[in-house]
Amino acid sequence: MSANHATTGAPVTAAGGRVAGKVAFISGAARGQGRAHALRLAAEGADIIAFDACGPVSSQGAPPASKDDLVETVRGVEALDRRIVAGVADARDFDAVTGVLAEGLDQFGRVDIVAANAGIQGIASSTAEASEQDWRAVLDTNLTGVWNTARAAVPHLVARGEGGVILLTSSSLALKAVGNFGAYTAAKHGVVGLMRTLAVELAPHHIRVNSIHPTTVRTPLLLNENNWRIFRPDLAHPELADVIDLYRGLNLLPVPWVEPEDVANALLFLASDEARYVTGVAFPVDAGMSVK
Repeated sequence: MSANHATTGAPVTAAGGRVAGKVAFISGAARGQGRAHALRLAAEGADIIAFDACGPVSSQGAPPASKDDLVETVRGVEALDRRIVAGVADARDFDAVTGVLAEGLDQFGRVDIVAANAGIQGIASSTAEASEQDWRAVLDTNLTGVWNTARAAVPHLVARGEGGVILLTSSSLALKAVGNFGAYTAAKHGVVGLMRTLAVELAPHHIRVNSIHPTTVRTPLLLNENNWRIFRPDLAHPELADVIDLYRGLNLLPVPWVEPEDVANALLFLASDEARYVTGVAFPVDAGMSVK
């Protein structure tokens, strides 16, 4: 009987790492949080199936990841002596997502952990003034893309009958709304609803489902001039120094952001048997933003 099925006793962690022998399927893995997730899980013994769009996405609101970024993720995982299958796929394209997963299953024969992480920021504006294109682009990536990533893996998790873990990246803005990010906030709230529904549906199969809610994270999604203009529209070309105190003011703890590794550490905990009875939970990694 696996630890996921145990009803008594302490959780069992495989020798050599907290997720040793597992296979993780990760979206948005070329850089930022997705790369941090891949490296953290690999460091604890998991093999990785990874994908990223590796190019511009409509209404992205930040510079896109590249194929070179994904290659760097592959190098990092292999440097940890773990195996990785990586492909270019847009989370909005279910066939492309299933194609990458199928290649990984051919190599590894299983999937145990799903990290639906891919997302875009969108173009900041008042909700009533947002364009239909911008609205659809953010919902399609940040909600439908998360659904696509999860639903691609669910049949394999259920069929194998050994349980599993699905982790959906949401946001602190699903716990506390702010202005001018209507599509992003709506999508991230939707992720919570999706998480809770999947948790109910998949519990009989010993599959746990949770969402993770970061505040600002020090990634290219945050650290770019487009983002800085949102906070300092009075400046033609704002720089990090012009906004860092504003970032710090978002959080209860006096920090401007958390690191990708902070989010990856939370994901590792939720993916491990240490969290074997944690399901249906919205897990904040937000420096207290949601309670400020």
